[in-house]
Amino acid sequence: MSFSIFANIIHKKEEILVFWYGFLIKIKLKRPKIPKKYNYNHLILLSIFKNLLFCVYKPQKRSKNGVMYKRNLKFINHSFFLFGPRGVGKSTWLKEVIKDYKSNVLYIDLLLTSKYLEYLNDPSKLVSVVRAKPKDTLIIIDEVQRIPELLNEVHYLMENDGYKNFILTGSSARKLKRNSANLLAGRAIVKKMFTLNSNETEYSISIDEQIKYGMLPIAVSLEDKNLKEEFLKTYVGTYLNEEIKAEGIVRNLGAFSRFLEIVALNAGTQINMSSIARDAEIKRDALRGYFQILEDTLLGTWLPSYKTRLKTKETTKPKFYLFDSGVLNALAHGFTQPLSKDFDGILFEHVIFNELSSYIYYNNIKGELGFWNNDGKSEIDFVWWYGDKIIGIEVKLSKKFKKEFLKGFKSFPKNLHSKYIVYTGDEELLIDDVRVLPFEIFVKRLYNDKIILT
Repeated sequence: MSFSIFANIIHKKEEILVFWYGFLIKIKLKRPKIPKKYNYNHLILLSIFKNLLFCVYKPQKRSKNGVMYKRNLKFINHSFFLFGPRGVGKSTWLKEVIKDYKSNVLYIDLLLTSKYLEYLNDPSKLVSVVRAKPKDTLIIIDEVQRIPELLNEVHYLMENDGYKNFILTGSSARKLKRNSANLLAGRAIVKKMFTLNSNETEYSISIDEQIKYGMLPIAVSLEDKNLKEEFLKTYVGTYLNEEIKAEGIVRNLGAFSRFLEIVALNAGTQINMSSIARDAEIKRDALRGYFQILEDTLLGTWLPSYKTRLKTKETTKPKFYLFDSGVLNALAHGFTQPLSKDFDGILFEHVIFNELSSYIYYNNIKGELGFWNNDGKSEIDFVWWYGDKIIGIEVKLSKKFKKEFLKGFKSFPKNLHSKYIVYTGDEELLIDDVRVLPFEIFVKRLYNDKIILT
């Protein structure tokens, strides 16, 4: 059967269409002809929600050659929210949890239109559905932010009926906050999921690929570079259309789009609110609101500056990092126009930032992560501190070590417990008391608990 005939027959079964397209690409056939009502962006967009490109993505297993990867997020025997950006693998991680869970499971997927409309029209139905299940049932509500009113029903079930095992996932906490949802008044822990990290992929993804395409599971699985780029560009469009426009989060989508482009070009640097507001042609109050949107929709996070108690000139402007280098590359139009070599360095910093953040969070490492800057004269890209123990990490997109890389360490006003330079070269070096490590060696030692020591 030709692809066109097949697509016409199942034009209402998009998930099957995505599976079929992924299968044809997987066995290396030529790109199939697709009816006009579909396009490649549409297919990739659907795969974000259905996770069916290249068959079904399972959280414990995934790679481009069929070898599966284990995620580092640990299941806890307690009700919790699970937040994470779209496409990081929350839903598919949950499916793996269901396989291992010994008791009954009730799974409600609000991405399904039928389920969404069912509970949107009558949120109280959740109570009668759950009451029909045993008390030890694990109750999962996927994409709960689509119907925040369900939290009232969950709260009632926990308080009055003794149901204690809930997992509530979402790609945004903003709608929950906007609708005055109380996040169950502390009765559920809040957990986060990151993109894939080097440890989860068994160090099989080269640093060049990580810098350019990031570590979203679908981006990692695609072998064709054009498809990687197309997916990431579509992901950005999906964010604007699904998270921002469809939810009515901002009134002026054009201004927000300009803001995103400017933030992308300033990511990983200290944020000057006045400058960005001027370039984006928006007021500072609106700008603060836009940054809050990025945080609430989990697209980015602030990195604070490390402050010593010594009387040195230290800037307090924070940096802002995006959750994935590939998404940042797409936001900055890096797949359509050449960017400066300096921007590749920023992408590399994002890779390290996400590795550090993932490791610290999944392993419940105490302390804080930030950066240090001495009034623009010198800087250390990442500083982790816990009490008097301080570790400095410099990130350099360079194949060769240069003495100027040591400048930040020499200017730091306190004693550093450990000093590291992470670069893209091949040799491990020891320069005075500074360890210069290739990227792969650094991340392996990080996940072997040999970099950050509490």
